[in-house]
Amino acid sequence: MQRRNIETRTTKIGPDDAGLNDLLTAARMDERRARMEAMAARLDSLAGRITSRQLGYKEASELLRQEAINVANAIGEIL
Repeated sequence: MQRRNIETRTTKIGPDDAGLNDLLTAARMDERRARMEAMAARLDSLAGRITSRQLGYKEASELLRQEAINVANAIGEIL
């Protein structure tokens, strides 16, 4: 059985937060950018595979479906 830390805390953010909100926003944007770069690289790899193997539309769509399953499984591992 997997246990998760589900404790929720509230933090007041105001003028004395020493830029914490800005730091968190920047960190989120960096993470988002990294995820998008990884996804773009993965899509480019799939496109290259489709082209090099000269896959038809059925094979290409199956390759994309399999990738969608892999992404969904990865999301499930994070949650």
